[in-house]
Amino acid sequence: MQTTKIELKELVFFARHGLLEEEATLGQRFRVDLVAELDPSIDLSADTSESTVNYVELFATVKEIFTGQRFNMIEAAADAIAAAILERFAKVNSVSVKVKKPSVPVDCVCDYFAAEVTRCR
Repeated sequence: MQTTKIELKELVFFARHGLLEEEATLGQRFRVDLVAELDPSIDLSADTSESTVNYVELFATVKEIFTGQRFNMIEAAADAIAAAILERFAKVNSVSVKVKKPSVPVDCVCDYFAAEVTRCR
C-alpha cells in the first residue's frame, strides 16, 4: 500500500485571532502547516493534475478560511481549515492542520504556541 502526502509548511498570514481585545485590535502574523494524506487508491502513474490534489487550491482554502473570519481560539481555526479541506477535496483521506501563534499573551520566551487538529474521513 502506498502513502501519499502533500505538505504545505510555514504559511504566513496576518490575522486578528485571539481571545483578548488587544489581539483583535493589533493582529499578528500566524504560521500554518498542513499535511494532507491522499486516498491510497489514486493512480500517480497517470502523472496528471487530475490524479492528485492541487496544492494551489489547498493553499487557497487555507487562506480563505484563516483570513476570512476571526477566531477566538487557534484550535477552532485549525479545525475549520481541516473540515473545509475534507469537504472540498474528495481525494484527501485525512488532514492535519497546525496553527502557530508566535506572539502569545504569556510572560515567557518562546518560538510560538500551537494547536494541531487532525481530521479523517
